[in-house]
Amino acid sequence: MGKGFFKVPVAKNEPVKSYAPGTPEREEVLITYKEMYNSTIEVPLYINGKEIKTGNTATMAPPHDHKHILGNYHKAEKKHVQEAIETALEARKKWSKMPWQERAGIFLRAAELIAGPYRAKINAATMLGQSKNIYQAEIDAACELIDFLRFNVQYMTEIYAEQPESTSGAWNRLEYRPLEGFIYAITPFNFTAIAGNLPASAALMGNVAIWKPSDSQVYSAKVIMDVFKEAGVPDGVINVVMGDPVMITDIILSHPDFSGLHFTGSTDVFKMLWKKIGENINTYKTYPRIVGETGGKDFIVAHKSSNPIQVATAISRGAFEFQGQKCSAASRCYIPKSLWPAVKKQVTKDLKSFKMGSPEDMGNFITAVIHEGSFDKLASYIDQAKKDSNAEIVVGGNYDKSQGYFIEPTVILTEDPKYTTMCTELFGPVVTIYVYEDSQWEETLHLVDGTSEYALTGAVFSEDRYALEKAVDILENAAGNFYINDKPTGAVVGQQPFGGARASGTNDKAGSKLNLLRWVSPRMVKETFVSPVDYRYPFLDEK
Repeated sequence: MGKGFFKVPVAKNEPVKSYAPGTPEREEVLITYKEMYNSTIEVPLYINGKEIKTGNTATMAPPHDHKHILGNYHKAEKKHVQEAIETALEARKKWSKMPWQERAGIFLRAAELIAGPYRAKINAATMLGQSKNIYQAEIDAACELIDFLRFNVQYMTEIYAEQPESTSGAWNRLEYRPLEGFIYAITPFNFTAIAGNLPASAALMGNVAIWKPSDSQVYSAKVIMDVFKEAGVPDGVINVVMGDPVMITDIILSHPDFSGLHFTGSTDVFKMLWKKIGENINTYKTYPRIVGETGGKDFIVAHKSSNPIQVATAISRGAFEFQGQKCSAASRCYIPKSLWPAVKKQVTKDLKSFKMGSPEDMGNFITAVIHEGSFDKLASYIDQAKKDSNAEIVVGGNYDKSQGYFIEPTVILTEDPKYTTMCTELFGPVVTIYVYEDSQWEETLHLVDGTSEYALTGAVFSEDRYALEKAVDILENAAGNFYINDKPTGAVVGQQPFGGARASGTNDKAGSKLNLLRWVSPRMVKETFVSPVDYRYPFLDEK
């Protein structure tokens, strides 16, 4: 634990700025957005603190304006990945020995930089590169990342303070060592905060990391690295490589010093990585830690006692904020027959009031989906629903990619509770509704539990406590984050540790001590003050 144990500032959640018309933060982020839109940047690899430009580049464009070029990013070759590993292992020699309070100071400073001078920049980068409206950017790129950095420091000190009992004759202590080797962090496009937290949480505990951000999040990833550099993260502690994911992964997972995977992304990719780690298990010096948060097919189930306007609002927000591109987004809903007319009326009213377009216009609630592949997939499911006899489009159903990848928020109504869009993760602004008979509450709960391979988030609405108790019991394993009378999105660091099980991941709960514990390998040290000088125990004494 270094040179003694010190109290750190108690972590508090970063306040969310309003960005209401006339506020200074609104003006600042709009100016920053326009400046960044009208300039181009190069995003290099970051290896041992150096910016590496390989010449092999790909372009970056806003999903809502895909013909506009924001700049380009450089792709790694095999030698760069190997250099990143070697650099990380060399940096580990000093970083792993750095007193914990020094590591804490670096990441607390990073949090303050994001809260202050970098706030507009990281939000604008997220708006441009990932098509988040300002509110979604603020709660993600600014507030959640700040919260991760601050709360992780608090959790680290709490972990270090947990020590075994000692006696008058022996001192027992746990040393929370970093893992022996390096961490591979693979991050998604949809949350800038997750992208920053996955390498940073492992680094805070004394580890070194190779970070591969999503190709669709590189723009804001550069801002994160700018922050980490200014905050004082030493060279080589967090190295960033972009490019061919198969090539990068093959090199990293074949290295003897690979010691952990910190992953957020698709279930199929995570399974592939797990399989590859298993195939290489005889290569490694230690059993690697595998931490992953993957997909979801998240639900809202309403009881007949529910308030239909509250249920409808949960659908409108839970399914369509950030175009449904949250792993926690509601995508299947179970509504009792008696409530459906009122829920349908309110959801239809909500969706018809949604404005869609560029996040630069802060009147837009909906912007674009992340790329053409996502657009085409979503359009195909919408088109199929229009053809199928057991499904109908209640509202929405249009799409256009001429300027940006815009999918109109869409509600599908189905008579089949196992209809394809009730079961398949779509990751877009499409929600499917199944209407059940009011008397079929318990049967419907079992249906919810058995429909999906995923178990990430879910929400239950009920004003009947007995019905609610039944739901909590039957759906025990259906969601790692379970919401009562609320939408299934919006987990806050320090309040709702996040993660799911089944095909949704290892449920190691980002934003809690549980996650940080995965990045340490405790050493138990027993120091005996006066050592025995005779092997004989009393029972051996002759009388």
